[in-house]
Amino acid sequence: MKRIFTLIMAALISFSATSCNYTSKSNNQNDRNNIKSNIKKEKVMSVIQLNKEGFIKDVMDYEENPKEWKFKGDQPAIIDFYATWCGPCKMVAPIMEELADEYKGKVTFYKVDTEQEQELSALFGIRSIPSILFIPLNGQPQMSQGAMPKSSFKEAIDNILLKDSNKTSK
Repeated sequence: MKRIFTLIMAALISFSATSCNYTSKSNNQNDRNNIKSNIKKEKVMSVIQLNKEGFIKDVMDYEENPKEWKFKGDQPAIIDFYATWCGPCKMVAPIMEELADEYKGKVTFYKVDTEQEQELSALFGIRSIPSILFIPLNGQPQMSQGAMPKSSFKEAIDNILLKDSNKTSK
């Protein structure tokens, strides 16, 4: 019985270490906004950093169509909602970069800093980070919370995002 309890506790501790509860850590939000106010969309390696303007332009114009999801992309996408202080987010970042290189031309990878883009975080109800939004070319997006291994990302990409395109290419 003691061994089962220990295993359950280890699993719970392991699970809780894979995501962070989202609460703003910024004591000086205005300073951060002023520093980054001129950044519209910055490409960091293969993953594209999004702000509100870039999201509206490239992903979905939620101001124009607040009640209906209308994806603007020309290929499936993944959006990583993260914070710079989040440990699990730091574990996911290099995985996203690797996947962006592996799926280049097939899937677009974005990042949204939840500290800087609180409106986008609120729009998607982000309460735990990392939160990953999988956006198929057609259909509704699906949200996943917590860090995942690369193999789980690949499975989701192949089975959810590229499922229809794999059928047509075979």
